[in-house]
Amino acid sequence: MQELQKVLVTVIGPDTPGITAAMSGVLAENHARLLDIEQVVVQGQLTLCMLIGVSPETAVGEPVIKDLLFRAKSMGLDLQFKIIDQRVGALPAATTEGHLRYAVTAIGDSLDAEGVHILTRELAALGANIESIRKLSGPHLISLEVIVSLPGGDCRAAELRRALMQGLEPTNIDVGVQRERLTRRAKRLIVMDMDSTLIQIEVIDELARMHGVVDRVGDITRRAMAGELDFAASLTERVGLLKGLPYARALELATRLPLTQGAPELLKVLQRLGYKTAVISGGFSFAANVLKEQLGLDYAYSNQLEVVDGLLTGRVVGAIVTPERKAELLREIAEREGIALDQTIAIGDGANDLGMLTAAGLGIAFHAKPKLKAAADTAVSAGGLDRMLYLLGLPWRDVEELLAETPQG
Repeated sequence: MQELQKVLVTVIGPDTPGITAAMSGVLAENHARLLDIEQVVVQGQLTLCMLIGVSPETAVGEPVIKDLLFRAKSMGLDLQFKIIDQRVGALPAATTEGHLRYAVTAIGDSLDAEGVHILTRELAALGANIESIRKLSGPHLISLEVIVSLPGGDCRAAELRRALMQGLEPTNIDVGVQRERLTRRAKRLIVMDMDSTLIQIEVIDELARMHGVVDRVGDITRRAMAGELDFAASLTERVGLLKGLPYARALELATRLPLTQGAPELLKVLQRLGYKTAVISGGFSFAANVLKEQLGLDYAYSNQLEVVDGLLTGRVVGAIVTPERKAELLREIAEREGIALDQTIAIGDGANDLGMLTAAGLGIAFHAKPKLKAAADTAVSAGGLDRMLYLLGLPWRDVEELLAETPQG
């Protein structure tokens, strides 16, 4: 094979139909060898990059270069070319051999030049090479996906995430780090906590408020958070304070559960994509079952309150859904549905969700306590649940199109 000289051709100008066809047509007419091609449109402005191979003796004066320049000028486009030092017979091996690829997703209302600078500065400091950047959000810059290659193996993923979180902390920009491979875009199961995740309230606090024991329940919750009680003990003690509350009042509460912003959109999109969906909660079944019906969830697991003569007895029926049980239920659903764990997503806000988030292929801490944020794969601390879609690499334009096609129900 004849050794060829690489020439990088860059075409810039207003995006209109036919530009790429015209440029590639010039290459075809001149029997030029196309080695690589990339195109991006930013706010209506096109940048087309083509790496071509030409005869090294006449690289600059090659007819194909003259024809490209003429065609670009006739279309009102700027064209630049650069001769690359390396000549090619067969294409060289990738310079990132031995590196692992990661998808870094930045999400935030304050995502601006400073945020992008901090993000890319931290990546450079770790020796990460940026392969591509694309905007996932709509007209406003809310989310970016940056694909990077990083030397050092999988052990550096935690280092990468920690450095980015620390660097971006003053900016209120959330960042997620995932291995860039097929399973990132092939998730099939999502499980969510209920209280303060799928819905905006803590159901037990609302029941306690109805029964006049909200302060006492709050004291027990604080003791549990301080490590004085485990989850099962604290739940048992709090439920005991609800003894005598009419069950009808609990059922009435279930009819007006405030969904978290973006929850319906997230679930509609994922259900259209074929996901199995579940709520796994340390809360109560009377609420979880209503949400299962309302949102079309496939599974709902939670604690069942005992009711006698229409009143709560202050006891839970059956085994309590503990943090450990949450993780077990995730595994059970995945096994039942024939879904690998690395194709699962778990979303929660509290320490009792940690096991579930750790077991999942992607664990997301949503508006979460610091302990969970530090341990989860990624954290989203602002905006609604629909922002989780950015972590799956779904552009908002595609999401809006899918939502428009989804029957309203």
